Amino acid sequence: MRPYELTLAEAADAVAARDLSPVELTDSVLGRIEAVEPELNAYAEVFADSARRAAALAEREIVAGRRRGPLHGVPMALKDLIDVAGTPTRAGSRVREHHMADRDSTVAARLAEAGAVLLGKAQTHEFAYGLTTPQTRNAWDPDRVAGGSSGGSAVAVAAGTATFALGTDTGGSIRVPAALNGVVGLKPTYGLVPADGVFPLSWSLDHVGPLTRTSRDAGLVLAALTGRQMPDVEPDFGTLRVGVPRNHYFDRTAPAVAEAVAAATGRLRDLGARLVDVEIPFAEHTQATLWGLMVPEASDVHDEALRSSPELYGPDVHALLEAGRLVSAGDYLRAQRVRTLMRQAWTRLFDDVDVVAAPTVPVTAVPRDAETVRWPGGGAEPVADAYVRLCAPANITGLPSLSLPVGLDGAGLPIGMQLIGRPFDEATLLGIGHALEQTGPRTGTGRPGLAPDRATVRPPVPLLAQ
Repeated sequence: MRPYELTLAEAADAVAARDLSPVELTDSVLGRIEAVEPELNAYAEVFADSARRAAALAEREIVAGRRRGPLHGVPMALKDLIDVAGTPTRAGSRVREHHMADRDSTVAARLAEAGAVLLGKAQTHEFAYGLTTPQTRNAWDPDRVAGGSSGGSAVAVAAGTATFALGTDTGGSIRVPAALNGVVGLKPTYGLVPADGVFPLSWSLDHVGPLTRTSRDAGLVLAALTGRQMPDVEPDFGTLRVGVPRNHYFDRTAPAVAEAVAAATGRLRDLGARLVDVEIPFAEHTQATLWGLMVPEASDVHDEALRSSPELYGPDVHALLEAGRLVSAGDYLRAQRVRTLMRQAWTRLFDDVDVVAAPTVPVTAVPRDAETVRWPGGGAEPVADAYVRLCAPANITGLPSLSLPVGLDGAGLPIGMQLIGRPFDEATLLGIGHALEQTGPRTGTGRPGLAPDRATVRPPVPLLAQ
């Protein structure tokens, strides 16, 4: 097995046992970047020299008996919204073409303190305001969208060009690309992970979280980001109540997606969990509420740049930002009131269940030139609306949500399932995710969260040296 194929937990164990050095691991991942990055374009910028220096420092510290923990010496990527002192944070936009961060974001500082090795900045949809990351190609099929806005982070993890990565999630931007690229994406509880030093899209909806190959890996990263040890929760399936939505999440959902999620939910039942039908509250107001909150907040963030240099924005983002200026204070306040009612209703829902299991997105990765999703029986939906629709409730309410791969569709593309839980109960979600990973079918290469070479590279990459 090549080092770049290892999960974070596997890499950490190998480094701790002195079977693998941080330098060997980082060199393997950098070699993988060199091989596949021209095809995938997951990175806005790669810091190869500084990554090698950081790996060498980590190796010296570990040899001297000063290992900092499981992330020490492990190579990772940060979404290009996250400040690292002395490096650019361009946010995928010409507006910030000459930006240079003068201080670390809190999450970057915490990962550095944990000894993680920064490989580079991962691509994002411009200012995280989109669901496709158009400059990046899907790790499973380069002719499909990567998903957004953390598309570069998800593709890097899926392609083996980062052992883990950070993304941000305002309306699904961690979970959507995770689902479309067959990796794990965790949107933590709102406010659990600090967002200072991360360029905002919508301050009341933004979350920062990890993209990894397994649920266990996500827990390791979350512990470093929060300073709290994530307990390895083994769910008591005999008492676990799993909510199965009878509305919203399976409306206008591709049959292959619905079937894969139902099969995964069935595995939870087989493990002893009780399945409970639930009605998703305020489902018909979900998208209007999300847009009613996000659009005016985003336009406020960009107010000065919109006035001084509107021509530097891409046409899709510029149109959304201009639209946000037209949202009235009354409309924004109504969206806030609905959000309060949604939070209250979801709190009551969790009186009856411990977790809700549902599709992450209603359809797998669409072709890169697709503008709409057409549903059987008629009707079409814009791609962005389709991808945000099922993720939005967890953003509006701030509830934690974990997306993990649960199968492939007929075209061989990954299908994602999300688990939504109570506030600050990430440990339960990660424990359930781990159980599903242990009992479910492996996809792609058989390595968790790693896309097959045939999809990421043409021609296939030669074997890299161990």
